[in-house]
Amino acid sequence: MKYALIGCGRIAVNHVKAVQNNSLEFAAVCDVVPEHMEKLLSGSGLSADTSIARYTDYKKMIREIRPELVGIATESGIHAEIALFCIDHGVNCIIEKPIAMCMEDADEIVRRCEEKGVKVSACHQNRFNVAVQETRRALEAGRFGKLSHGSIHVRWNRNRGYYEQASWRGKWASDGGALMNQCIHGIDLLRWMLGDGIEEVYGVTRQQFHPWLEAEDLGMAVVKFKNGAVATIEGTTNVYPRNLEETLYLFGENGTVKIGGTSTNNIDVWEFADETEQDSSNRHLQEATSNVYGNGHTSLYADMIDAIRTDRKPYVDAAAGRNALELVLAIYKSQKKGMPVKLPLTDFGSTDMTGEFDV
Repeated sequence: MKYALIGCGRIAVNHVKAVQNNSLEFAAVCDVVPEHMEKLLSGSGLSADTSIARYTDYKKMIREIRPELVGIATESGIHAEIALFCIDHGVNCIIEKPIAMCMEDADEIVRRCEEKGVKVSACHQNRFNVAVQETRRALEAGRFGKLSHGSIHVRWNRNRGYYEQASWRGKWASDGGALMNQCIHGIDLLRWMLGDGIEEVYGVTRQQFHPWLEAEDLGMAVVKFKNGAVATIEGTTNVYPRNLEETLYLFGENGTVKIGGTSTNNIDVWEFADETEQDSSNRHLQEATSNVYGNGHTSLYADMIDAIRTDRKPYVDAAAGRNALELVLAIYKSQKKGMPVKLPLTDFGSTDMTGEFDV
């Protein structure tokens, strides 16, 4: 399957590993800065591979290479523009999070990929973590019983050096803040586990220790689900001196699970009323990861390849990416309005927060 990668920044190496692990035909790479392409390919042992074409214009690349699958790993602010161009040209896409920066663009991606018969996967790779998959199986089997509540805590550190790696970081138009960039994976898991139907969100965001940014470094929220469950969200890049945890809690009438580790990769608590043989091993489950991005990109790519070949929806489809974005934007809108926000959200984007933390 012919593949091309658009964007060669910090996360791109995970996409290249997934391409190699899934034996895709790596046909082309694109970045507006040629040096970024060469650095990525060199670090992946591919610098001498002349079969990989280099482009600085993604539209030209799509028209000339005509890939079957594209990975979009650029700055967040142009994800939607690139995705819609690919969809219109019949190219299946894996879009790094967030899939867009406003609801109009996200809804259009969902609408247009269905209209054109193109597969789109949102890159929420933590859904493939072993701990997450085991928890999802228990949930779908009804082992929790009625869900009471849950929470996600993303307690990480991002210093000034991180933001200075790229000029687009921390800006409303191109990135958003801690909730949109660092915490959206955990927010995706929380919504996926507790139920996509959300009634109301009340959120508060702050810019505590990163005055050189436009966006927040702390966000907290209470979420009311239509099924009666309640959840809390805490996301921050203010933890001293390094990343502490990304932890998901789920509480039901017959079960309690705590998924911990730096990127929801370990099971810390696993208790169910109906004890099974698998439970003893799940209680001590730990998945080794080399970084906070985890191991899920390879599995997400494998699923997408199979979805294309068998003509089914990807496991993490465009609607999933849209829903994660919606919850982040609902917290932003609640902060801006100073009151709870009802869902669905139809007409809000990150740039509506412009000036929120200006003194």
